[in-house]
Amino acid sequence: MSNSYLSDQRTAHLAADGQLVTGPCRVTSIQAEGAGSSTVVLYDNTSAAGTAHTFKFGTEGLSVFVPGSGIRFKTGVFLDLTATPGVTVTFN
Repeated sequence: MSNSYLSDQRTAHLAADGQLVTGPCRVTSIQAEGAGSSTVVLYDNTSAAGTAHTFKFGTEGLSVFVPGSGIRFKTGVFLDLTATPGVTVTFN
């Protein structure tokens, strides 16, 4: 019996505002290092405009695992970061 697993999950990390993914995808998890009054905003766009998903947190950091198929992004994922040193997003 062979143990070969297939996964369509990918990860990307950003430490500043920017384009995380270009093209359609589904975000399945978001993890961010904490700092006072941190915010991570995910836009379904190639810039900080349009449909947004906002996560606010503090020094405890952020760890979100999205149930089901994840959050659908039609255009791509643009991140707008405030006060957090970095964010890692898992997507497919």
